[in-house]
Amino acid sequence: MMKSLLTFVFGLLIINNTEAQLPAIIPQPVQMRPGLFPQDKFTIDKNTVILISETSLSPSAKFLADYIFKYYNLKLKITNDLEAAKNAHSINLVLNQKLYTDIEKYFVSVLKNQLNAGASSPQGIFYAVQTIIQLLPVETTEPAQLYIPSIDIIDYPRFAYRGMHLDVSRHFFDVAFIKKYIDYLAYHKLNNFHWHLTDDHGWRIEIKKHPKLTSIGSWRNGSIIGLYPGTGNDGIRYGGFYTQEEVKEVIKYAAERYINIIPEIEMPAHSMALLAAYPQFGTEPNKKYEVAQTWGIFNKFNNVLQPTDQTFKFLEEVLTEVMNLFPSKYIHIGGDEGSKIWWKQSTVSQQIMKANGIKDESGLQSYFIHRIEKFVNSKGKTIIGWDEILDGGLAPNAIVMSWRGEKGGIAAAKQKHKVIMTPEDMMYFNHSQFVKDDSLTAAKYLPLKTVYDYEPVPAVLNTEEAKYIWGGQGNLWSEYITNPAKVEYMLFPRLDALSEILWSPKEKKNYTDFQKRLKTQFKRYDLMKVNYSKRYLVN
Repeated sequence: MMKSLLTFVFGLLIINNTEAQLPAIIPQPVQMRPGLFPQDKFTIDKNTVILISETSLSPSAKFLADYIFKYYNLKLKITNDLEAAKNAHSINLVLNQKLYTDIEKYFVSVLKNQLNAGASSPQGIFYAVQTIIQLLPVETTEPAQLYIPSIDIIDYPRFAYRGMHLDVSRHFFDVAFIKKYIDYLAYHKLNNFHWHLTDDHGWRIEIKKHPKLTSIGSWRNGSIIGLYPGTGNDGIRYGGFYTQEEVKEVIKYAAERYINIIPEIEMPAHSMALLAAYPQFGTEPNKKYEVAQTWGIFNKFNNVLQPTDQTFKFLEEVLTEVMNLFPSKYIHIGGDEGSKIWWKQSTVSQQIMKANGIKDESGLQSYFIHRIEKFVNSKGKTIIGWDEILDGGLAPNAIVMSWRGEKGGIAAAKQKHKVIMTPEDMMYFNHSQFVKDDSLTAAKYLPLKTVYDYEPVPAVLNTEEAKYIWGGQGNLWSEYITNPAKVEYMLFPRLDALSEILWSPKEKKNYTDFQKRLKTQFKRYDLMKVNYSKRYLVN
C-alpha cells in the first residue's frame, strides 16, 4: 500500500502546474505548486494519526506530534498500523530508499484526506516535517481543528554543509537552552552545530584526566563592563561547564534532529583558561595565568601554548576524550588569532624551530597544526580550523573555515581543500542588526539584507574550484550576549536569511519576497514565544 501511495502522490507532483497563492516557507523550497485541487484543505484534529512506514521515522513523527501538541494542544497518535489509519485523516511519512539519490531530498503532497511526505532516508523525512510545520496556521494556539492548504513540494538543499555556531566560553548557556538552540537550527534545516567550548574566558567541557580544566579553567573572577575595552569590571565570579554525561545528552538530542555537533577545542592560542589550570604548557616559565576577564585579541596577554612534546601529549589526551564523546567526523581545533610575539620571545619556542628547520613563527603555527592533524587523523577524524591555519602551509587534510573575508576560502579551494564560508562582515550575528541597536553589541553593523545577499561561492573560482565550497555558517560570539533572550534577539531573523542562503537554489533568492514570507514567520515566532526585534515589523 505504501509503495502504491508513493507512486500516486509522486505522479501528482509532476502533472500539476496550477498557479495560486503559495504558503510562506523559509527556506524557499526548490519546487512548490498548488495541489491538483487547490480548493481542498487537509484537516488535522484529535482523530488524525501520523502513519510511519518504518520505525526509523519515529523521531521525525514524534518531533511533529510534539510540536502540534505544544502549540495547538492536539495530541496525535503515531502508528505503523495501516488499519489504525483507515478511517482517519492521516499524515503519512513514507520511506523509500529508491526514491531519490540525495538523502536530504523529500516531497510533501497535501490532499483532502491525506498529507503525504516521502524521502529516501529518515533525514529527508525530517526535513519534510519542518516544511509541514510551516504549513500549519499561526493565528491561534488551541483550535479544535487545523487546516493545511493543498500543496505539492519537492525540495533539497543547495549546500551539503549548513552550519550555525554558538560561543559558550564568554557566556555560558545551560543544557536546556542548548537543546532549544538546536531546535532552532532544525526548524531551519541546518545540519551542523559548531559548539565553541573553550577559549580564554572559560573552559566548558569536562575532561576527566585533567579535572583542573573545569575546577579552575571554567571560572573567571569578573567580566568587563560595557563595550571593549570597557569601563571597569563587575568583579563577579562567573563560570560553568558541561559534564560528559550532559554532552552525551545534547549529542543524542541533536542526532534525533539530524544535526551533527562539531566541538571546538581552541589551540594554540585563545588558551588562557587552559593555562590558568595548567601553566606549565605556556611560553613563560613560572607565570601565573588567569582566566581572561576582558575581550579582544591578546597581544598584551599571553594566551599561546608552548609547542613542546609535553604540550602535545596533554592536548592528545584532551582530544582523545573529546573524540570519544563526539561521533562527529570533524573536530574544530581553532588555530586563529595567535600572536606570534610570544613564540618569538620564548627561548624554548626558538629552540623547537631550530631543531625542526622552521624558518619563522608562521611556520611554527603550521608545524603545530600539522602535528595535531596527524593525531586527529590517526583516530579517523578530520580537523577544521579558522583560516589562519593557512599561515605557513595548510595541513594536508584540513578543512578551512574562512572568516577573515573570502581570501582564505579562495586560497584553500584552489589548493583543493573543503571550505566553509563564514566571512565576518556577512556571517557574524553578534554584530548589530541596526545602526542604533536596541542593546549592547559588538561595534560592527550587519543588517538582515547584507546576510541575505551573501553568495558563498566566490566569483573568482572556476567550476572545479567551486566544488570545494562545502557550504557556509553563521557565527554567534557571546561577549555581549549574557542570556537566552539576547541570543534569540541576535539570531532572528538573520538565521532565516542564513537558511535560505544555504538551502534554496541561488536563482530562487528574492529579498522582497523573503521579507513578505518573514511576516508569517514572525507570527510563528510569536506563537513559539521566540524573542526577536519588533522593529522588523515596522521597517
